[in-house]
Amino acid sequence: MIHKIKAMYDDGRGSSIREIARALQMSRNTVRKYVALDEASIEAGLSDRSRHKSLDEHRRYIVHLLGTFLKLSAVKVKRKLEEKVGPLAVSSRSLRRYISTLREEVVQAQPRHYEPVLDQVPGVQCQVDPGELREVLIGGVATTVYFVVFVLSFSRLMYVGTSPRPIDTETFIWLHDAAFRFFGGCPEECVYDQTRLVVLDERYRELELNQRFAQYATGAGFRIRACAGYDPESKGKVEAGVKYVKYDGLYGEQFEDWGAMEEHLHRWLEEVANARLHGTTRRVPRAHYVAEEQARMRPYLTPAYLAPSGVAGEPRKVDKTGLISFRSNKYSVPMAYQSGRISALASPDGQLHLYALPGGEHIASHALSQGKGEIIKNADHYRDKARAVADLAADIEQALGEALGRRLCSPSMLRRKSAGSIATNTRLCGVSCNITVPPGSAPARSAGPSPHRARCAGAARRGGSAPNTPPGAPAAAPASSAPEPAQRTSPGHPPLAAAGRGRRDRDAG
Repeated sequence: MIHKIKAMYDDGRGSSIREIARALQMSRNTVRKYVALDEASIEAGLSDRSRHKSLDEHRRYIVHLLGTFLKLSAVKVKRKLEEKVGPLAVSSRSLRRYISTLREEVVQAQPRHYEPVLDQVPGVQCQVDPGELREVLIGGVATTVYFVVFVLSFSRLMYVGTSPRPIDTETFIWLHDAAFRFFGGCPEECVYDQTRLVVLDERYRELELNQRFAQYATGAGFRIRACAGYDPESKGKVEAGVKYVKYDGLYGEQFEDWGAMEEHLHRWLEEVANARLHGTTRRVPRAHYVAEEQARMRPYLTPAYLAPSGVAGEPRKVDKTGLISFRSNKYSVPMAYQSGRISALASPDGQLHLYALPGGEHIASHALSQGKGEIIKNADHYRDKARAVADLAADIEQALGEALGRRLCSPSMLRRKSAGSIATNTRLCGVSCNITVPPGSAPARSAGPSPHRARCAGAARRGGSAPNTPPGAPAAAPASSAPEPAQRTSPGHPPLAAAGRGRRDRDAG
């Protein structure tokens, strides 16, 4: 433009300043300024590349906002930008002109094969990609390790979640929950390729999302951003991170068991991956995150349906033998839920958690089996402990009386007594004897009185020693201090038998 003005003016021999200003549609003052410049000044100004607009350093983030929300106003763009970087040293008019220019570029831009990667604003983006590594020796067995890598675009802080099985939607959600708890917050958006864990179908960039995962993303508070097909470079940070985990974190290692492998990866993240000097940012990811990004992350709470108290997982029908089918194996369920319905949820740590339906009460857990056709049982699931405790309490109340029996069988007393053995059978029959009841055992309940209780009660009434009482030991008093009732007689009838009197005494007690 300067050279055009100079040529039209031709040192005063060509067009006048007014004619040049009218032809080029600019101010006459501007024309005068350029006409007055000499060749040396013009060359120095054009060669100075340090001139730039103060908003250029935020250009990529503004383009990202306008590309995602085309109708976003300049006022709101400024507000969102100031939330990220603080107050801007530009006027509102300059910002409007700058955004107006960028908006034309965004609207008129041609479709691109590669999308720009947003990495200059903290707390905005996390790139996520699953991977796997075969032939990892775990317990001497060549095992395939499935994992998901999470990388924050700004600080490059990394998290790796693992699974012993191919990753399904539920496991993918659990690993996201673990990653956000590791970061201590949630970014504004997560970037994925077109895995079916996130996108089921795409037609003309219209995405059909996995509804289960979309529900989680909405509850957690982050946007899903899916790359165009065959465009891995749009999330190059995590693509490089997958290779880094494979060949630096896992390759060439041997582990005693799955837990040792997870512990190694955790230590590798803390001591190597997040403690190194990153080659691109020239910063240590953990320190960079704490200093500049952690405060910009959104707060994150595990959604209620992922919490242990919620109803989560896949519904299952319990058969009449108290078993459910899950991933080609069968697992036991407490007998109270036989022939009912429960929910089964596999967690990333290799556990199967069972929940009651409805209500979501946690009722059992099993270690997930890696084989097929196996039956995994917990023997306690086939014992009615509540019934055994109730029978024992009934025996105690019958022997000692209702008031004392209820006091001894209160929940707090039972918890206290369950820690040790019952030293003597006095708690059952009221007579001192030397029979010890092991912890956790309960006498079998029968229709009549137990032989031991009958012998002890008879010995007490006769004033003698109870069975198993050492010679010379004083005889224990009966359980009740009430006087012996008189025998009932009537004409023509003999006195009642001793056995009948003993049964009547027990009934009265």
